[in-house]
Amino acid sequence: MKIFNEIFDWIGSIAVALVIAIFINAFIFQPTRVAGPSMQPTLQDQDYIIISKLSHTLSKAPDYNDIVVIDSRVHRERSLKDDLMQPVTTYLNAYKPIIDADHSVWIKRIIGKPGDVLEFKDGKVYRNGIALSEPYTKEPMLYSSDRKVTVPEGHVFVMGDNRNNSSDSRHIGSVPFDHVLGTMVYRF
Repeated sequence: MKIFNEIFDWIGSIAVALVIAIFINAFIFQPTRVAGPSMQPTLQDQDYIIISKLSHTLSKAPDYNDIVVIDSRVHRERSLKDDLMQPVTTYLNAYKPIIDADHSVWIKRIIGKPGDVLEFKDGKVYRNGIALSEPYTKEPMLYSSDRKVTVPEGHVFVMGDNRNNSSDSRHIGSVPFDHVLGTMVYRF
């Protein structure tokens, strides 16, 4: 009988630890790994990073130049289930890249905030008529467009640092705040 009590105590302790770990990963911090070259030279393929999910949890808008993790399925509503399932998947996959099977979770940099008018010409990004100084980019951008993009209220515009090899807001449009899942706080 004593052994059964001890087994149940262990099972209970493991279950509580698992719930706490999932909570921390869903709402506070999450380790992950970079997949792909879109953030080079800042982040390399297979780099490990820690993201703070507090901005997502507290619905706080990110700042310019923040490196963020986004859900690229911008035309789909996110739910609490999405926030809870991502850390479970991370634990089940034991630190495999955050990018999931349908490649919907991306790591990008904040370029535009609500109300900003963005232009892409002469190998540069212009925000509100001023060319951005972007020493973090891999090379001059080949992309250009005659249209101006105005970032809507409650959204951000994101781009990869490897502008010539990045799927980003140029392809999916502006990203709603609730699709910004966290901000990178540490790389190792």
